[in-house]
Amino acid sequence: MGVDNGFRFGVNMLSTGSRDVWIEKCRRAEALGYDVVGVPDHLGMSAPFPAMMLAAEATERVRVNTFVLNVPFYNPVLLARDVATVDGLSGGRVELGLGAGYVEDEFAAAGIAFPSGGRRVESVREAAATLRRLYADPDYQPQPAQAGGPPLLIAGWGERMLRVAAEHADIIALTGAATAASGVLTLADAAEAADRVAYLRELLGARADSTEVNVLIQALIEPHERDEALQLLAPHLPATGAADLDDFIALLVGTPEQMAERLRERRKTHGINYITVLEHNMDKLAAVIDLVR
Repeated sequence: MGVDNGFRFGVNMLSTGSRDVWIEKCRRAEALGYDVVGVPDHLGMSAPFPAMMLAAEATERVRVNTFVLNVPFYNPVLLARDVATVDGLSGGRVELGLGAGYVEDEFAAAGIAFPSGGRRVESVREAAATLRRLYADPDYQPQPAQAGGPPLLIAGWGERMLRVAAEHADIIALTGAATAASGVLTLADAAEAADRVAYLRELLGARADSTEVNVLIQALIEPHERDEALQLLAPHLPATGAADLDDFIALLVGTPEQMAERLRERRKTHGINYITVLEHNMDKLAAVIDLVR
């Protein structure tokens, strides 16, 4: 499963800082070989679309994405206008990531009722369908630079969200973890990941070979960091207390060479060819990027 066109690598920037700092970070990511610069969508962080626009202006080739929008915060029709504008002004370099939102405190801070999980998932379905419909209309304005609109990345792990992703997404971002309303992640082990990928393959059917699969790597752990990492990650491990960090698809463990081999294995086994890391792991993954290209 997945698009067989080699690996793609993204970095999710957790802060912008000043204008000069943001430009320098985006250019550094491009120089290190990253293909995508992502901006998360959380209160207390920079707004995604202005940051993406400056990232595109400051760089030459990287795509810019939302990783990922808290969709229940957005009116789909107004969202379509913003996305089309950024896509047009960036020369067609937008990749639009959509998610259901999961941190209840952020909804409270915004004065927005926290919908049920099912309703939040449905909001992603509605947004994706609205975007597709509007961008398919040749009379729609403003027109995005990319025909039919930017590629849609839909992130999730639960069965309901994966059904929406299988129906609408060009790229499916597997979170590799279950998420509580508090925002706390519980990492999925290898057996759960295999089951989830098999379920996704079944949902995609004929689309399995043309749909890209992404995973957000939560931590890159070098050999000398294993013991410390195990302690730090203990609250995020399953109740079974699985201690083999290699078992979790949201982690990369070992030397750069071992990490590169693990990525190749996951591409072969699970079809995962698009890897995203958090900003603080940007330099660590850069060494791995060089080994798999």
